[in-house]
Amino acid sequence: MRKHIVAGNWKMNTTVPEGVELAKAVVAKSAEVPSDVELIIATPFTHLYPVNEVVKGTRVALSAENCADKAKGAYTGEVSVDMLKSTGCEYTILGHSERRQYYGETDEKLVEKTKLALAAGLKVILCVGENLEEREAGKHFDVCNAQTVNVLKNFSAEDMKNVVIAYEPVWAIGTGKTATSEQAEEIHAYIRKVLADMFGAGVADDVTILYGGSCKPSNAKELFAQPDIDGGLIGGAALKAEDFIGIALSF
Repeated sequence: MRKHIVAGNWKMNTTVPEGVELAKAVVAKSAEVPSDVELIIATPFTHLYPVNEVVKGTRVALSAENCADKAKGAYTGEVSVDMLKSTGCEYTILGHSERRQYYGETDEKLVEKTKLALAAGLKVILCVGENLEEREAGKHFDVCNAQTVNVLKNFSAEDMKNVVIAYEPVWAIGTGKTATSEQAEEIHAYIRKVLADMFGAGVADDVTILYGGSCKPSNAKELFAQPDIDGGLIGGAALKAEDFIGIALSF
């Protein structure tokens, strides 16, 4: 039975005090969510330690939004996996479309980040997905295949126990557009087939694949009803505890 996950990616939003209050609200409402749904909140680096003080000992797990591709050293402004681990983090998001688009993150760099994260005992939420131009050109399968294979070919079936995939239709993030549940399921099923070809059907069946494209309480139930969609990587709706928990109640 695959794990259901609802992960909130706060991106570059909230001050530290605001983030602490949001985390408190999520924890307060988390008892409403069925026990088979894992709740994760991914906060800016500045928030990790104080938010961990809020979620420690609760059912809400803490994630970073990124990590450095080096273990330590003279890399001003970077945050290492050991630093993240020391704040209480359990996860880190890697390869988010915004990191790829705005900061030029390559698959090669993501391999290094993923290796460091897993070695440090962090679980990885690896993002893949196509932009509007690629979708309209019919290249969405090729893009998702390449992003998945280029990174994960460097890892073992055992490593995959600590990897979650998040499919992001980049054209449906912050645009008000949403992939239909059929479109989302089609890609999720395809990614699972790619994983099966790489690691075997047993491993592929165990990997949680999240939908990351403008998921809201109003559409989550239909999306989560699809056989290969195991939850969501939530952006804007994660900034309101009621909406975030509403999505988690949609299984």
